Amino acid sequence: MTETASVSTHILDTSLGRPAQGVTVRLSACTASGADWRPLGEGTTDADGRCRDLPAPPEDTAQVRLDFAVEPYLGERGDAFFPEVTVTFAVRAGEHYHVPLLLSPFGYSVYRGS
Repeated sequence: MTETASVSTHILDTSLGRPAQGVTVRLSACTASGADWRPLGEGTTDADGRCRDLPAPPEDTAQVRLDFAVEPYLGERGDAFFPEVTVTFAVRAGEHYHVPLLLSPFGYSVYRGS
């Protein structure tokens, strides 16, 4: 049996210095560059800004996409320049990928965490 990759994420609102709660995060996967994306599931960030209920990608996954629906969160302040942030990355079976989103009203950054 082949191990699958695993994915986790959290969002920090750098403009307020706190986690971003209530942001919907969608997870999709594909088997190769240019292949069709398969939706796998979604979750919502909790009080710590963590999305704890994302499913594991299927064994044949080569790339993963996280879609962060940030407009409702940022729009509460009238600051939704980016309505959505999409992060696509390559994965290998058996590896864990923690991908934090550092968010502010007019910019964002992501990185592979641990």
